Amino acid sequence: MADDLGANPKVDETLALSMAALVDVLQSVGDGVVVPYLPWPELWRSTFAGSTDPWPDALAERCTQAVSLAFQLLNQAEENAIAQTRRAAEAAGELHLDSGSWDNQLAKLTAAGWQPSEIADALGALRVEPVLTAHPTEAKRQTVLDHHRRLYRCLVDLENTMWTPSEREALNADMRASLERLWRSGEVFLEKPTVADERRNVIHYMVNVFPAVLPWAERRLVDAWRRAGLDPDELDDPSRRPRLAFGTWVGGDRDGHPLVTADTTATTLALFRAEALKLVDEALNDLAAGLSLSDRRQAPPASLLGRIEERAASLGDAGAAALERNPGEPWRQAVNLMRAALPTADGPVVVGGYADAGELVADLGRLRDGLVAIGAERLAYGDVDPVIARLQVFGFHLATLDVRQNSAFHDRALAQLLTAAGEPDAAAYADWPEPRRTTSLRRELATRRPFTHAGAQVGPEADATLAVYRVLQAHAERWGTHGLGALIVSMTRNPADLLVVFVLARDAGLLRYDEDGAWCPLQVVPLFETIDDLERGGDSLDRFLAEPVVSRSLARQAAAAGESQPVQQVMIGYSDSGKDGGFVASFWSLYRAQLQLAEIGRRHGVRIRFFHGRGGTIGRGAGPTHRFVAALPPGTLGGDLRLTEQGETVAQKYANRVTATHHLELLAAGALARTLTARRGHVDPEPLVEAMDRLAVTSRAAYRDLLDRDGFMAFFAHATPLDVIEQSGIGSRPSRRTAKRTLEDLRAIPWVFAWNQARFVLPGWYGLGTALTELAEAEPALFDALAKAKTGDGRWPPFHYMIGNIATAFATTSPVIMQRYAGLVPDGDVRERFLAVILAEHGRTGAMLQRIYGKPLAEARPRIQRMIDRRHSALESLHAHQIALLERWRQAHETGDDTQSELLRRQLLLTVNGIAAGLGATG
Repeated sequence: MADDLGANPKVDETLALSMAALVDVLQSVGDGVVVPYLPWPELWRSTFAGSTDPWPDALAERCTQAVSLAFQLLNQAEENAIAQTRRAAEAAGELHLDSGSWDNQLAKLTAAGWQPSEIADALGALRVEPVLTAHPTEAKRQTVLDHHRRLYRCLVDLENTMWTPSEREALNADMRASLERLWRSGEVFLEKPTVADERRNVIHYMVNVFPAVLPWAERRLVDAWRRAGLDPDELDDPSRRPRLAFGTWVGGDRDGHPLVTADTTATTLALFRAEALKLVDEALNDLAAGLSLSDRRQAPPASLLGRIEERAASLGDAGAAALERNPGEPWRQAVNLMRAALPTADGPVVVGGYADAGELVADLGRLRDGLVAIGAERLAYGDVDPVIARLQVFGFHLATLDVRQNSAFHDRALAQLLTAAGEPDAAAYADWPEPRRTTSLRRELATRRPFTHAGAQVGPEADATLAVYRVLQAHAERWGTHGLGALIVSMTRNPADLLVVFVLARDAGLLRYDEDGAWCPLQVVPLFETIDDLERGGDSLDRFLAEPVVSRSLARQAAAAGESQPVQQVMIGYSDSGKDGGFVASFWSLYRAQLQLAEIGRRHGVRIRFFHGRGGTIGRGAGPTHRFVAALPPGTLGGDLRLTEQGETVAQKYANRVTATHHLELLAAGALARTLTARRGHVDPEPLVEAMDRLAVTSRAAYRDLLDRDGFMAFFAHATPLDVIEQSGIGSRPSRRTAKRTLEDLRAIPWVFAWNQARFVLPGWYGLGTALTELAEAEPALFDALAKAKTGDGRWPPFHYMIGNIATAFATTSPVIMQRYAGLVPDGDVRERFLAVILAEHGRTGAMLQRIYGKPLAEARPRIQRMIDRRHSALESLHAHQIALLERWRQAHETGDDTQSELLRRQLLLTVNGIAAGLGATG
């Protein structure tokens, strides 16, 4: 249904309303002079015809801000249109046509012969965990995001036909007030946000958005189940519902981020715990207010009375006080006792209180059973179940905090510890052959003796690593491991990169010991990022799982979590593999790696839980959620979906209740369908696998041929606004892992961001044209098989997803605008050489996509093309202005004019934000 946006009259209707309001605001605040330069004048019915002239210098900054704001209004109009279209489909009984929805997936599963009990059992085993990260791709400030949320709320409220004329006028006035706030505030970060700023944003979603979304998400499943004609009794048991959890990296991700210290992590864990306990207390307070059942109207079950007496006695004076509050209302008294038993955020567990959220869930279950026993099922399901659901999602910890660090950082940390312990040649630890490193690490794990005593300072990397592990140990000792996520090792190259974490954990006191030896209560997780590391990942995982300390750790972790078998999490990186080898090679390397890693896990009796590190743009692994899940390799999901939500995609997917509910539905419904489908032994067609193997090799060679040419970095640095992006304030983390000015050191985010800004969008398509051309010429039968896998009965989800993403990225490119940015490259030879190569590959890719789709993309995907065309027409002025500013800014740099340089930098940041808003993505 989202594909209908290009021709959806609701988009035009909402955009016309918003743009007219913006025009009114601009004129009322004395900035009507920029109105002629606003896009889409045919919609807002202005007396102005609209102007395509270059922006006057005196108005350029205000025009940039106005056009950027107009794009935000377009994005909101499209979001609202999607929501309203879905509501209309539900009213018409057509939600089964909404691709990826519960209705759609349940209809397919029942048509495929799955029984309601089988589907319900699979639902109960389903786990979905979005992980919010603060990667620097959110260009808007938190204050501005709040204004946008309020503006969108006005749009939603105006859809309601119940309002009187005066009430509608009040809503319109509120809309204009929100627009004025946005206009007067400015859109972008002019100074870098702090980790605390990013943490506040995560807490906003955890506290203000997701708790309100949970009951709606539950309702969507129950209603779809009923509409599918399935027995509602199958879902009565709460254990037959999907498990939802949330994770985050904010405050824990220290890979190349020197500002994330041990204190940062400690503060984050404490804040999360405090907010979680407030959420629980608020829910219990509301529950107590509703359960005002009198023992004179119904006799309370003996089990409830017994539990009240037992809990009150264990709490002493606090229990007595709770009982005194509502005499004759035992159900309310039971909840009052639960509130009295809650722990404090920073103090010890109260005497007789709850040590963890599981104990409270058990008490709520007893309360629920007590209501069912007196025939009050409606209250049990409607009042108590939502509180149980909230506890199961947020517990006493709010979100799971992962700790990530780079393998090279760990190498330096261990070298410092070995040096302090007098190990020969310790300073060169990173250069030791892997067998020597592994042998040394095994020797260390055989003893409890740490390298140094607590408090000793041996080097910056060692001190920083041990400090954060001690924070984790102190938290675990005080409150348990709930809320403590994985210890993720980015750029994992071999098992030694993972074993070193166990040794560092030993020195921090984080390891546990029993009669069998050492084990770690937290998962040590490899992150395979580059294509080479993905290809070697199977061997690394195989040897890692064979290590005794690993098998012991996984066994203890599984027992603590109530898992029937050990589970090893493995993170796979979409961003760096794409930067390393191009989109096609990245996609297929990830696909192949998942199949191999899952099989290795099965050989070890371990279930592999994949953690998908996707970015927010196609070049970094983004794409339609339901198609992404459907395209996962068979047998690799296992009902357990964990994936990152990064940067601006967090706001795009979760800022508003309706949108957030739908996105979680797509994740859960897609995971259910893919898990059940894989159980029937689906195997990928061998000819298609062979074709993809060939495409991956050829496309990677073409992609690397471009990047490895002499002068490439000079072209890239001048033909894109990379230098502006690296100086922007769109995240607390540096753009590079170190201070090196190399392509290898540049993060994937600014790499993709810069190409997108200049409309090359190169990471999303480059190499496909060469690869498909070679395949069509050398193996026409394989090419034809791939073309048939795109649509119809022969559709193969992996290829359908990959080629659709590339087609969207390709449609966003603009050869005309590419050439304008290339004009910024001062070396004419470099400019012409690289531009010729890129444009030639662009032509090949367009031609081959036309062969795959059977017609030009604009005809094959008219709705998507209309969306892109609408943006393109309004983006041209922004691109022209950015190019002019880049020329002047770089010249000011060269001449040392710092005042002019800073003034132009601020203006450039506005253009970066505006173009990102127009494209709907950054990096």
